Amino acid sequence: MARLAIFIFFITAATMPWTQAQTNDQVTWAKRVESGKEVITTLQFYFHDIFSGRNPSAIRIAQPLQTNNSSTLFGMLTMIDDPLTVGPDLSSKIVGRARGMYGSAGQAEFGLIMVLNYGFTDGIYDGSSFSLLSINRAVEPVREMAIVGGTGLFRLARGYAIAQTYTFDAATGDAVVGYNVTIATYI
Repeated sequence: MARLAIFIFFITAATMPWTQAQTNDQVTWAKRVESGKEVITTLQFYFHDIFSGRNPSAIRIAQPLQTNNSSTLFGMLTMIDDPLTVGPDLSSKIVGRARGMYGSAGQAEFGLIMVLNYGFTDGIYDGSSFSLLSINRAVEPVREMAIVGGTGLFRLARGYAIAQTYTFDAATGDAVVGYNVTIATYI
């Protein structure tokens, strides 16, 4: 089932005279606004979780015997090295990778504990990353997850990620998820 991901950014601070918008090495998938002692960065990208094919980016690394009897796959653990792209098509420009793991953490309802590092390779964000540690209620159409830190331009990051499934193939487990991320850092 495919869902169209619609992302709308409202950054009113960008129109105020006391802010300075990103000017060097601009990228189409991110916007950086400096105001006072804080920088607010918004990012929009797609996460490709691929279990199928000859070179999957996600593999199941552990699961107890009881997982097969669980409606929520409780105990299943997956390691990922997923590409992050500008558009929902895997052939669109790669801007980074999400690396880490997630596991099914709910016995009664499906929820994935996400322990991921989102590292970027494009423009001024090359070499910068943020860390996400949160429950992803992946069956919900839209979900919010916490950003708990970062490196480079995202040093001392705090913020949130809004995720919305763009496509999901139940037969393979492959998924494309749209992300709308807001990060605050200090100057």
